[in-house]
Amino acid sequence: MTTPATGSAVLAGESPIRVLIAEDEAHLGAILEQFMTARGFQVRMVRDGRSALELLRRELFDVALLDVVMPELDGLEVLRLVREELMPPEVIVITGNGTIETAMAALKLGAYDFLSKPYRMAEIEALVRRAWEKRLLVRRNRHLAARLHREETPSVFLTQYAPLRAVLAMVHQFAASPLPVLVTGEAGTGKRLLARVLHDQGGRPEAPFIRVDCETLTAATAFDELLGAPTGAGPTADDSADRAVGALELAAGGTLYLEHVHALPIAAQAALCHILDDGAFVPRRGERRVPLTARLVASTAHDLAAGVAKGTVHEGFLHRVASMRVVLPALRDRPVDVVLLAHHFLAAASRGRGLRLSDEAAATLERHSWPGNVRELQLTMQRAALVAKGAVVQVSDLTLAGASTGTGAGTPVAGSAGAGASLDDLERQHIAEALERTGWHQGRAAEQLGISPKTLYRKIREYGFKRPSGRNT
Repeated sequence: MTTPATGSAVLAGESPIRVLIAEDEAHLGAILEQFMTARGFQVRMVRDGRSALELLRRELFDVALLDVVMPELDGLEVLRLVREELMPPEVIVITGNGTIETAMAALKLGAYDFLSKPYRMAEIEALVRRAWEKRLLVRRNRHLAARLHREETPSVFLTQYAPLRAVLAMVHQFAASPLPVLVTGEAGTGKRLLARVLHDQGGRPEAPFIRVDCETLTAATAFDELLGAPTGAGPTADDSADRAVGALELAAGGTLYLEHVHALPIAAQAALCHILDDGAFVPRRGERRVPLTARLVASTAHDLAAGVAKGTVHEGFLHRVASMRVVLPALRDRPVDVVLLAHHFLAAASRGRGLRLSDEAAATLERHSWPGNVRELQLTMQRAALVAKGAVVQVSDLTLAGASTGTGAGTPVAGSAGAGASLDDLERQHIAEALERTGWHQGRAAEQLGISPKTLYRKIREYGFKRPSGRNT
């Protein structure tokens, strides 16, 4: 029986607690079902162990109440089998013949608790609530573990540019909507940051925010990433601890952010179409239908409509993912923000040194065309904070990609990366200087760069850096 999200069992902003009752005594089962339903739980009732196991494998429940003595399969056997499933419910075992041996057997098999008949209904309710709270804690701990492997960005979007402020006001209005959002704009304009803003303003900022970089996926790995690894496929050395659980489950109740969504393999796009239509999905390590409670936010610097014409983007997926669309302007179109953002990034990079821009440096930044947008500006200020000799950042401390801007008299902007440095060159030199300054201590270098040690390690491999002999991490 399915019930509306009402009653004291439902907290503000939470879905109803989903409970399976497996009780072969029809009268007792009906009383328990009516009581739990009236208290606001979402209840399903079965009369035998086989039906309980099949339902637990097919659907997702928070708590299962299993009678020990049932036809087909007894409650302890159902418990043993369901504990082998991915993300099983918390199980409370109930019996009319309560013995220490039965209780110990249930707890060894992973039951949350053991209850003997006769019991009070209030006792059952309190126990289910506590079991649900434990399950919630486990999910949140899994999310926190996942966050150790995924970069996070503070959700502060600074701008004085009136059109962009209007966009952010619109974002605030529909942040709590469950509809998918597509964020587009050139590389480096802040699409990932806007996704975080959408998440944090959606009413549940403590919920999971799971980022998937679609450019790292292949047709073979996309389904593993979204739906989890199939049965028998253990995590590899490069996988995070949550590898077996797909991003759709990890993001439950929060946001699934698909970065560079144009690169998502078209078969995965088609699958997501069906999931968005059905409002549920089946993880690859089981047969249960799991409700889709994550909000989908996608971003790209590419024209998805052109991708449809080329056959790389599924037309149905485009229509669904672009239910709501936000376009971010390039930094060259919002010059009023350049110095504002430069001071912000400089303050973050200088770590209490109180660095400030000289008037000449500020003017030089304003004249630059910023082909790498806000990301280029951030890298530029991080490097300036490293090389500045005094409390004021001078023009000579700046290295600008493309160097289409000069100082007042047309002299190229100084910097060892050279006048024609690309954004990748700038980042490469920035990292190299941080490693040199810290004697190749990767922990301190990552801290100075404002990135995680894992990201720094990946950049070291990408740029082919070799540790000088005699240097330790």
